Amino acid sequence: MEIRKLDVKDAQVYYDLRIEALKDSPDAFATRLEDAIKRPVDKTAKNLALKHAATFGAFKDGNLLGNVTLVRNTAPKLDHRASVVAVYVTPSARDNGLAGRLMKELLQYASNWQGLERLDLMVASKNLPAIALYEQLGFEKYGTEINSMKTPEKYIDENLMVKFL
Repeated sequence: MEIRKLDVKDAQVYYDLRIEALKDSPDAFATRLEDAIKRPVDKTAKNLALKHAATFGAFKDGNLLGNVTLVRNTAPKLDHRASVVAVYVTPSARDNGLAGRLMKELLQYASNWQGLERLDLMVASKNLPAIALYEQLGFEKYGTEINSMKTPEKYIDENLMVKFL
């Protein structure tokens, strides 16, 4: 298994995994599948090139099996903070610690990012395996955003979590 920071050359495989993620786990992401499908791959490439963000991917035999993204806030009073977003592992690669390995790679990167002091994330309150992983990695819940997301069928509450570096 190879875990590395993605770059513009990885845009298509990352795009494909993102579409899979939105089909497989739509309640975990704010982005809607129909919107993501309309977004061109070159927009994904531009996002992978952003200086204030880093996406890590886990590859096995050339296949992207999981990803996690760190996005640093660029506002001057908030640039000590970054958000962990878009965490996903394909179903066939789950239950073997891959999400934890991806998160540890992200945490290592974050700890070396000059001036970064705090990581924030939001996770669906019913996603107990993800919450357990984040707690294991030192994230602490500091609140719940009630009705954070809304689908045609239901509302989804999200736990707000923080880790200080």
